[in-house]
Amino acid sequence: MNPITEEDIANYLANSPDFFERNAELLAAVQLTSPHGNRAVSLQERQAEMLREKIKMLEHRIMDMVRHGNENMIISDRIHRWARAMLLVQSSRALPATLVAELQNQFMVPQVALKIWDVDERYAQDPFAQGVSEDAKTFASSLTQPYCGVHSGFEAVNWLDDPATAMSVALIALRPGAVNSPGPAFGMLVLSSPDPQRFQAGLATDFLERIAELASAALSRLRPR
Repeated sequence: MNPITEEDIANYLANSPDFFERNAELLAAVQLTSPHGNRAVSLQERQAEMLREKIKMLEHRIMDMVRHGNENMIISDRIHRWARAMLLVQSSRALPATLVAELQNQFMVPQVALKIWDVDERYAQDPFAQGVSEDAKTFASSLTQPYCGVHSGFEAVNWLDDPATAMSVALIALRPGAVNSPGPAFGMLVLSSPDPQRFQAGLATDFLERIAELASAALSRLRPR
């Protein structure tokens, strides 16, 4: 006969749920090693420890969810105030400066720059419509989601007042419709920080995409009809 293995015992117990009802005294007699030291504990105490550990883990997860939820609410509120400020601008020519200033103010971004091209001829000589090369326009059109990371020689970073302090940047293409639509871009936002971790690679871009679409919709007032 083949010797009984641990797997045989485990299968028997799994398929005999009434075993411990018939042998209740075994539950009190079983001794296990506690993970908190080398002392022996009863099966019930070990189960209680496992339950406490699981509850503690779930509490941490709930706290993380609450924290992320609060952070998202704060960002949503800032986007709301930023969009409201743009809606209150009556002069189309003043819109780019207001958009940039409110981004800096609401989101505490040290530097923000904005360039728009293919604008109505009335705005062609404004600073926001000047100084963009064809390479920069092509690069903007290639972005189907915001870029976050270090400054890697991007021309657009030179649009900032102090490019040398841009340790991390977010480059946001502006185009009609959704941010990931295939159409060409008509502008680009540059957000920068001296903190290398502010716009680090791998950062979730959901809110940056909402900013891109709202900015694109607002700035469509500057394009030819």
